[in-house]
Amino acid sequence: MLDTRLTDEQVALRRTVEQFAREVVAPVSYHHDRTRTFPYDVVRQMGEMGLFGLPFPEELGGMGGDYFALCLALEELARVDQSVAITLEAGVSLGAMPVYRFGTTEQRQQWLPQLAAGQALGAFGLTEAGGGSDAGATRTTAVLTDGQWVVNGSKAFITNSGTDLTRLVTVTAVTGSVSGKKEISTILVPMPTPGFTAGPAYDKVGWNASDTHPLTLEDVRVPEANLLGERGRGY
Repeated sequence: MLDTRLTDEQVALRRTVEQFAREVVAPVSYHHDRTRTFPYDVVRQMGEMGLFGLPFPEELGGMGGDYFALCLALEELARVDQSVAITLEAGVSLGAMPVYRFGTTEQRQQWLPQLAAGQALGAFGLTEAGGGSDAGATRTTAVLTDGQWVVNGSKAFITNSGTDLTRLVTVTAVTGSVSGKKEISTILVPMPTPGFTAGPAYDKVGWNASDTHPLTLEDVRVPEANLLGERGRGY
């Protein structure tokens, strides 16, 4: 029989985040929603608590937990403010986890300590206007030239992509074709990088404190080593 009881450590985590959500997040939630401002102080404190590092190993700056621990934290935050919850969820699952799962040793060491500490935010640049989140419909291109990827295209509705903490966007791009089909890869693009810009934040009907922007890439150049995972295995 599956034992669904929480461990003492999981209970303690849930209580800690519940208290944080009630005492820190809730009092400023209305303000950030009405003013459509990003909750920098809340995010800073979540970083200090180790929430951005919950599922990552300690040697990479994480807390040595797992995804279930992250889900417990997200549940308590979302009870109070879903903008704060999605900021954490996207920062971990979309910003940091691809680097952890598919990154080289060098890429992990470069990015994970600051992402796991909440000192920097990462975003995942998949969605495009017209194609939505269908990776096969990607139109952004990346051409390998003289040891650099030259990226051109645009992305839409990308979470955590325009904050003062945003340091990395993992961009899906067409890097060639195989048997007449698009070869789609993912490339790590730091922010700021010349030619890489975030447009004005979207005017949304909810999650107003969540940071969401369109992105434009015009002849953005990054090293060949910024390929994440295998070429052609971007999704």
